[in-house]
Amino acid sequence: MKFFYDAAEKQEQHPAGRSREELSVRAMMLLFVAVAGLGAVTLLVLLFSTHIRSYAAGGVCMSTAPLEGKTVLITGANTGIGKETALDMAVRGARVIMACRDVDKGEEAAASIRAACPRADVEVRELDLADTCSIRAFAQKFLREVNELHILINNAGVMMCPYMKTIDGFEMHIGVNHLGHFLLTSLLIGQLKRSVHARIVVVSSLAHNFGWIRFHDLHSQGSYNSGLAYCQSKLANVLFTRELARRLKGTNVTVNSVHPGTVNSDLTQTFDPDDDILHRLLHVPENAARRSADEYLLCGGGGAALHLWETLQRLCPRLRSPTGQE
Repeated sequence: MKFFYDAAEKQEQHPAGRSREELSVRAMMLLFVAVAGLGAVTLLVLLFSTHIRSYAAGGVCMSTAPLEGKTVLITGANTGIGKETALDMAVRGARVIMACRDVDKGEEAAASIRAACPRADVEVRELDLADTCSIRAFAQKFLREVNELHILINNAGVMMCPYMKTIDGFEMHIGVNHLGHFLLTSLLIGQLKRSVHARIVVVSSLAHNFGWIRFHDLHSQGSYNSGLAYCQSKLANVLFTRELARRLKGTNVTVNSVHPGTVNSDLTQTFDPDDDILHRLLHVPENAARRSADEYLLCGGGGAALHLWETLQRLCPRLRSPTGQE
């Protein structure tokens, strides 16, 4: 009788044991496929890194047009793309005003530009785009002391930083990358209109393709992802450009946004320095400074652009729009 009981127990245990073995084999197969897929993607990136870099780089501006008599204002000009752009503008003969949060670093950058181009006319002014009081103080002093502004380059920004807020309580990406420049541009728009053939260049990114405007949670208080927050701010840059261009239609001011390319600047300081694959895709800042400001990014949805504009005006209740209307 014991023999029959043992046989019955083995029959009951055998299907379960076989099921566990099948699950284990399937799990190993899935793991193998995942690792193989990741390896294949990594290999493709390494093999085609040059082509990917070329695609992500965007167009290149080959212009060497002289800029004597022109005044250029560049935010975040103490490092990276901003610094190289300031050098290029200075070499062409423009008066370059470098708006920097860190004045000491700005002066170091200005000194290096003067060393490279002894005739460079560059000056440093303090501007913290994370503080609307600093932005307003900068604009007031600028308007008192500078008669014309021909080129405004909204370049400064942050990228994939930990969750933090500006002085005014805005999420850092949308606050610095977009809202700070929104306010600065609006405060200086009158002077741009009075200057001959003025232009505004907004430094955005191809990352805007991966962003959407979270009107219900613009400052990521419900949930936060640094990558998505950055993409949202870059999309906001493009929408702002489109709406501002529409409002300035018929004036002497042109507005374009530009993708500077994948650049190994200070913005990438949060990236893994040992990630060789990532750094293969990055360009040096001086190449990015040559990206054409004439090839502006297009983004559908004029309604979204207007909605964002009106939303940001509510965040800055005393802000006058470029049309001069409240």
